[in-house]
Amino acid sequence: MIERILTTVFVLVLVAAGAVYWLTIPQHLDAASIGDEASADAGNGERLFWAGGCSSCHAATRAEGDEALRLGGGAPLTTDFGTFHGPNISPDPEDGIGAWSLADFANAMQRGVDPEGRHLYPAFPYTSYIKMQPQEIADLWAFMKTLPPVEERAPDNDLAFPFTVRRGIGLWKLLFLGDDQPIVALPADAPEAAFVGRSLAEGPGHCGQCHTPRSLGGAGGLEDDRWLAGAPNPEGRGRVPNITPSDSGIGSWSASDLAYYFETGFTPDFDSVGGAMVAVQRNLARLPDEDRTAIAAYLKAVPALDSEDATPTQ
Repeated sequence: MIERILTTVFVLVLVAAGAVYWLTIPQHLDAASIGDEASADAGNGERLFWAGGCSSCHAATRAEGDEALRLGGGAPLTTDFGTFHGPNISPDPEDGIGAWSLADFANAMQRGVDPEGRHLYPAFPYTSYIKMQPQEIADLWAFMKTLPPVEERAPDNDLAFPFTVRRGIGLWKLLFLGDDQPIVALPADAPEAAFVGRSLAEGPGHCGQCHTPRSLGGAGGLEDDRWLAGAPNPEGRGRVPNITPSDSGIGSWSASDLAYYFETGFTPDFDSVGGAMVAVQRNLARLPDEDRTAIAAYLKAVPALDSEDATPTQ
């Protein structure tokens, strides 16, 4: 009897282990979801680069000018799960991603899988990049290849068990990876600028990654029903503000106030940008005027939500 029970338990363990292994296999994009490299537009790729703030995580701290284009790795991101280090994503073939193909880059951006078939941690916001169009990824890749190679390997992440087990991220992705559909359903008669702004803010701009709370005490996916309504600071100090058009958000700001803030860093109250938003604003300032106007139009069009913490800061 005992031997039968042990045998049953052993078989169940094997079945469970096999199911977990199968469920956590990294999923890659199919060929039809890869953009056309031959027709890629590096100029548009530069626009997407600044919208995405790539240099904020992958260049040296406070890098400006040409130094912001040297993507040898950036400042550490300290979280409750450990410390993440933005890797070298310069075109260096040894320390960076110079040996990658467009397919490698697209799979990292939109599936969170590296060329070795390993899951990438969602500190890299691929759950937002999944909403970009295939050709946008190709355009960004074309621009990335024009940047200077940096011979410097970023430090490894400093994480505690069980977060060191990358295979477990496969289970997280099953629940939270999301899809390519927009978060906010804009009305058909919304201004065209709002649709452009939605594409930029929900995709490369990944605004929701900081301004939207997460499920499971911060360990899960973004809570779409609280989209942009403010969230705990992932680095543990204070809150990231509500940027919906409510009284506890940006309801008193006009679209032109927002566009001006993105360009200059000055608020309607004659204050200036601070904290982590400094780097974001500097990146937004590199965008064309029409893109800043579009993001502002989108933010004024999203559902207005009250802050859970009624004292947001700008």
